Amino acid sequence: MTTKSQGFPRRTALMGLGATLVSACSRGEAATGDTLPLKSHVSFPLGVCAMTAQVNDPQWASLIATHFDRITPEWEMKMEYILQPDGSLRFDAPDRIVAQARLNGQSVLGHTLIWYAQDGDYFQQLKADRRDFETAYRTYIRQVMSHYKGQVDGWDVVNEAIRDDGSDLRDCLWREVLGEAYIDIAYRAAHEADPACPLILNDYNLEYYPAKRKRFLKLVEGLQKRGVPLNVLGTQTHIAADLSKGAITETLRDLAATGLKIHLSELDVSLKEAAKNALDFRNYRDAQRALYEEVAEAYTALPTAQQFGLTLWGLRDEDSWYNRQNKGMVADEPLLFDDAGRLKPVGQAFVKAL
Repeated sequence: MTTKSQGFPRRTALMGLGATLVSACSRGEAATGDTLPLKSHVSFPLGVCAMTAQVNDPQWASLIATHFDRITPEWEMKMEYILQPDGSLRFDAPDRIVAQARLNGQSVLGHTLIWYAQDGDYFQQLKADRRDFETAYRTYIRQVMSHYKGQVDGWDVVNEAIRDDGSDLRDCLWREVLGEAYIDIAYRAAHEADPACPLILNDYNLEYYPAKRKRFLKLVEGLQKRGVPLNVLGTQTHIAADLSKGAITETLRDLAATGLKIHLSELDVSLKEAAKNALDFRNYRDAQRALYEEVAEAYTALPTAQQFGLTLWGLRDEDSWYNRQNKGMVADEPLLFDDAGRLKPVGQAFVKAL
């Protein structure tokens, strides 16, 4: 993973950047120029998710190239896209994202190899024979890892393994056939395919449910004791604007206590979820800003050696998965840039808090 330049004091630079951004936005200008790249004002990789459908959008492409130095494919590196019913693999879409990132001088984060929500017809057909299933499981991981060897700076190997109530691992096809060892097997196979690649365990709602976070950390402890190659913990941080103050700070502190690197992996702050689909968000905007500020402050307070990166789950509000799934009468506004490509006031506050 590339270490970013520390050529000037970050706090001083960010104070100047914040003033410039506020000035630009007060004039109704988009803060997109080459003099204002957000990525240059943090010492860790600043990422954003992407889909191939967005690559041909000139505004999106310009903003991404200007402000971010890491790209995570939103869904086109997942098994749902790559694995075909006959067991063959297709890489055209994720390859295009990797190529676009390379043109911009950006790195790519692999997302994701094994997820409880996706298993594919191919693996369903193999589940009656554990030996064949495990062979295919290992082979899939190795083939995908090998295809992108040297082209990514980390992989979400297992995604969302813990139940929300923290009672146990999730039920899924992988666990049904391979038992709880499916996680160990995945990390060992990934490491064999690309020993230099940082391997990540990624999950969500860790700031909402202490019991889930505790079970997540128990899983991590077990993996470490067994010598499983795990390098990074990912906390997605899909949150609503009414999340209790301090929950993010506590979560990051608990994860960092493991000594592993921390990836704040899928950040957005929903107004609509907080407002329970009400048409008026005004009562939640201050809370949204405060949460973005808490995220920035809590993440930058981590030891530098544990800062794997911070990734935003979308660029403009219109790009958000919230607005694709259930837009309804009023669109959500969970991201830093508005639909016109302007950095919003909440984005300005986030930048100044970094």
